[in-house]
Amino acid sequence: MLFRTLAVPAAVAAASIIPPRATCENPTVRKEWRSLSADERDSYISAVHCLAKQPSKLGLSTTQYDDFPFVHNALNNDIHFVASFLPWHRYYVHIYEQALKECGYTGAAAYWDWTLDSDDTPKSSIWDPVTGVGGNGDPNTPVTIDGYTYKCVSDGPFKDLRPAYLTDTYVPHCLRRNFNNGSDSIGDMFSPRYTPDAVAKIHALPDYDSFRINLENGPHGAIHSAVAGDLMPATSPNDPLFFLHHTQIDRLWSLWQQVDPETRVNDFSGFRTQNKTGQPTPAQATLDDIMPMRNLAKDIPIRDIMSTQSDLLCYTY
Repeated sequence: MLFRTLAVPAAVAAASIIPPRATCENPTVRKEWRSLSADERDSYISAVHCLAKQPSKLGLSTTQYDDFPFVHNALNNDIHFVASFLPWHRYYVHIYEQALKECGYTGAAAYWDWTLDSDDTPKSSIWDPVTGVGGNGDPNTPVTIDGYTYKCVSDGPFKDLRPAYLTDTYVPHCLRRNFNNGSDSIGDMFSPRYTPDAVAKIHALPDYDSFRINLENGPHGAIHSAVAGDLMPATSPNDPLFFLHHTQIDRLWSLWQQVDPETRVNDFSGFRTQNKTGQPTPAQATLDDIMPMRNLAKDIPIRDIMSTQSDLLCYTY
């Protein structure tokens, strides 16, 4: 499902124009995870654990950390395989970044540049238990949920994280990962889909909708499928790796926009919604479309999130 390909419709003119000029004077700089200092990594990890102890801001009986997968799951069909995939997740990562700051983190959202690891992803330093996010699920620590057996992460900074939801069901469980290449083997973890060359081909696409479709169905879906476990269902933000992954997706969109900022900061088109069977509806997206956040944050129009140099976002890579 993550690799489903949609037809690219004709570009739709934006409802109005967004000024391309920067309005923020001192943008924060988002860094690759492995370029963070040890203190920065520790601060980030501590903030994640803080969120996992704070009460829900949505009125749930679970934690503030669980608010994020809960909302992501609730909006699953509204935010994937549609035009708003990139702006919605850009806003979502921003909201998460602000939540980390409320928990004492002083840095910016970090990203995992998986193109750097595509020659041997299973041996990436991102899986290091000390400097990374921990590794694959341990076959010696299985957990059975609804008749299916999963592997629990047993090392690294998030080995004791207890996500509360699987899709819309309350099922407290260990953090799960199941590295794979589409079979029972770990293999190359779908790395051909996110090599530098594969990403360069996507980056060369001239319009937003073809860029979005190929990025979402290619590298984005490949990483979710390759790591699997909690990174696979609609509650994929259960795994803190989700946010490093999606900040990288946002980075690639930002780099694509910077090729021709005056045009691409306004370039937005494609299908607005999909029906219950997962097929796109005829309605075309516009910059005036409102992004639903289910009380995680204020619902805002897509136009407000198109530039990372706005007063709202004010960051760069």
